[in-house]
Amino acid sequence: MRILIIGSGGREHALAKAMDGHELFVAPGNAGIAEIATCLPCDVKDPLDVVKVAREVEADLVVIGPEIPLVAGAGDALREAGFAVFGPSQEAAQIEGSKAFAKDVMAAAGVKTAQAERITDVSEIDGVLDNFGPNYVVKDDGLAGGKGVVVTQDREAAAEHARSVIEGGNPVLVESFLDGPEVSLFCLVDGETVVPLLPAQDHKRAYDEDEGPNTGGMGAYAPLPWLPEEGVQRIVTEVVEPVAKEMVKRGIPYSGLLYAGLAWGADGPSVIEFNARFGDPETQAVLALLETPLADVLAATANGTLDQQPELQWKDGSAITVVLAAENYPASPVTGGAITGAGLERAVHAGTSTNDNGELVSSGGRVLNVVGVGADLAEARQDAYAQIEQIQLDGSFYRRDIGRRALDGEITV
Repeated sequence: MRILIIGSGGREHALAKAMDGHELFVAPGNAGIAEIATCLPCDVKDPLDVVKVAREVEADLVVIGPEIPLVAGAGDALREAGFAVFGPSQEAAQIEGSKAFAKDVMAAAGVKTAQAERITDVSEIDGVLDNFGPNYVVKDDGLAGGKGVVVTQDREAAAEHARSVIEGGNPVLVESFLDGPEVSLFCLVDGETVVPLLPAQDHKRAYDEDEGPNTGGMGAYAPLPWLPEEGVQRIVTEVVEPVAKEMVKRGIPYSGLLYAGLAWGADGPSVIEFNARFGDPETQAVLALLETPLADVLAATANGTLDQQPELQWKDGSAITVVLAAENYPASPVTGGAITGAGLERAVHAGTSTNDNGELVSSGGRVLNVVGVGADLAEARQDAYAQIEQIQLDGSFYRRDIGRRALDGEITV
């Protein structure tokens, strides 16, 4: 197939690697992606520009990586132009684009989630915060690249985040705190057909022991040794299938990847959020274990034949991804630094480009993902950290505890 992937990050590089063997085009791509695919300029925020690129390459399948083009309506524009698209419609993508919309869908579908109140004016902040705590969960009710959430016991910090979001032009959602370890479950969804991938766990905070600010994700591992045996099926049955059916009922059937971010509490799974696309960096770990050809199942989802596909096949063992971040990430990442080292051979590129001298340099906050695979989580961690220790980028940092709590048996449900 001639496959066009829209995006420029680690997720898109991982998707491209998993579809090796096809004729790959990525728009706009990055330095690592350019080694395995043809990269083309594209304004991903403009659906018409996305269609233009798809026409140029005569794509058999268009895979939309990030949330911004989905919420902007790129999926609709591509379908209207006759392309097979992996990614939901603009209306269906509101499951990520509007947390209030997602809450409404969950309420109608009977899906467990946190209680929430929406704030649109700064004068409402104190009154709403009175109804929550001592752990305050304050969310930007818009797209924030995974960084729009503050979870804190500091009421003033919660209020300040709410103020900054409202002053930035978005409403705020204040939610009750969901206790329990987090689970990321990606599901291929084609109307009412739901096919789960392996469960993963992301590490959102910037520093070891979950210290520091929220980020887009500093690392992930899959599968989850602590999740009950029936855990994935429970999430599918109690969360994803009811939501998929509710979307069909509303006349906006979901087609693409539905990512459920959950807390596994005493009563099982409760939804923290939904995303309308593959998550980054969980994708890098999950796809490292997939044996079924990825392009086949994405095309089947896009063409409405997911229910006819054989069961997904997975490698035994575990995979882990560790993110190498630029100095001062996430606040104001330093870019332009030269990247060198033997560990680059298997790295997934997230924020990289080449300078005028052809040298590999950093161009984003999350620069590289290093993926380790092994017979178990211990081996996978060893593999990943052996690679990342060989990469040099001045001022860069990475978490050294990705997957450690699971390995040490500290996560129980």
